[in-house]
Amino acid sequence: MAKLIRLDKYLVEMNKGSRSQIKEAAKKGRIQVNGVPEKKTERKIDPDTDQVMFDGAVVSYRALEYIMLYKPQGVISATEDKHHKTVIDLLSGENRSDLFPVGRLDIDTEGLLLLTNDGDLTHRLLAPGKHVDKVYYAKIEGVLPKDCVKQMAEGITLTDGTPVMPAKLEVTKQWSEQAETSAGAEILLTIQEGKFHQVKRMFEALGCHVVFLKRLSMGSLKLDPSLKPGEYRALTEKELQALTAPMVQPAADPARTSQKDPESTLVPTSEKTPTVLDNLASAKVPAAGQALEQMDAVLFDLDGTLVDSMWMWKEIDIEYLGSFGLTCPPDLQKVIEGMSFSETAEYFKERFEIPDSIDEIKQTWIRMSIEKYRKEVPLKTGAMQLLTYLKQTGKKAGIATSNGRDMVDVVLESLHIKSYFQVIATACEVAAGKPAPDIYLEVAKRLGVKPAKCMVFEDVPAGILAGKRAGMTVCAVEDEFSLGMREEKEALADYYISDFTKLFDIER
Repeated sequence: MAKLIRLDKYLVEMNKGSRSQIKEAAKKGRIQVNGVPEKKTERKIDPDTDQVMFDGAVVSYRALEYIMLYKPQGVISATEDKHHKTVIDLLSGENRSDLFPVGRLDIDTEGLLLLTNDGDLTHRLLAPGKHVDKVYYAKIEGVLPKDCVKQMAEGITLTDGTPVMPAKLEVTKQWSEQAETSAGAEILLTIQEGKFHQVKRMFEALGCHVVFLKRLSMGSLKLDPSLKPGEYRALTEKELQALTAPMVQPAADPARTSQKDPESTLVPTSEKTPTVLDNLASAKVPAAGQALEQMDAVLFDLDGTLVDSMWMWKEIDIEYLGSFGLTCPPDLQKVIEGMSFSETAEYFKERFEIPDSIDEIKQTWIRMSIEKYRKEVPLKTGAMQLLTYLKQTGKKAGIATSNGRDMVDVVLESLHIKSYFQVIATACEVAAGKPAPDIYLEVAKRLGVKPAKCMVFEDVPAGILAGKRAGMTVCAVEDEFSLGMREEKEALADYYISDFTKLFDIER
């Protein structure tokens, strides 16, 4: 007999929604156990013998799975897509819709990809503060600088001004430009980040071009050499134990995560290793960091600012409109920028003549986004470092987002950062969404802090305008989604940073 499990926990684990959403679904008669409607979600069931149905479909219980896949080129690292084959499409046999890729490999990149339904492990492997090594093999065209190994070890700056963490480069083979062959090299590169097209952009910064890229390992997990592109297998017990073992971080690096506090990016040491607080107290920090010191509260936008999620919403818009046979227009993201969740739903209904009600539209978006928020959306670089600083210095923190509250709770809980915020407000709670100042003024009011003593972090012009109109200091944060808006963001905001670590860097 299997271990009994609460009905709501069972459905949450099977990605049917949050506990509050499951409870609401039960009240509406959408859940059945053994053919009988069940409204008491706290009741316990036996996954082996009890049949659970949600919205008329059987919900089969699946234990945690871990699959090593050799991702081939031409396949995207997603769970579903209307235009390309996904890594989930490569899995044969029964429905594997509960599995998702840990991180992403570009469509033309091949190699190791872990597929799982273990959200906790995914966070451990992808969170920037965990510093998990990822090793890539690449073929490069062009002449590498003589000091390329040193440049990588010191941390290079990409062509768009984005800095990246130090990396380990090993040139395994190099040839000079000759009559029959172009200059190039074969390399092994170890990085600890996962920025968009990062490996390719790192070599572009060195004046070279990546023509072939393959991931060989991630943490302790190494690609099985017996696998061919498109093939996969379950992880061995030994591989799983190594992958899930406690991550030991070097004590000398103050940016590493403490074993005792998994949410902290600072490691207390007996040798007085400099911390973020020490940096602010003794170093010549950038102007944005100096302004931060003078503030009583920090207010964050969520999508694209605190978490790397703007890519997700574009995918959802394309998929949602596609379900009605509509094409997503190129101006859509700019038009809805700053709208509240309800305002966006109203806009979709009117512009695209969606037959569903406003509530039905919002519920569909919630269902589409929750899985991605829970499993695929990481914190922005340096965000945990900043949250730790705010907590240590006693500065108040709040979130002011255009998103829906259910989705906000999912992402904050999955990233274990909800406790860092004293106030969380959505644009649906105020009269007007961004660029109106209402939501930022509301958060400041609830925090009990004057607007002039608040610093706002935002990633898009509408949000920056909202903060400025509220009489607050605004720092624009770089995001892949809004790179084309950089000049506009810099003109509107008081400060501009490529990521949150820049608040604590020595002045450039």
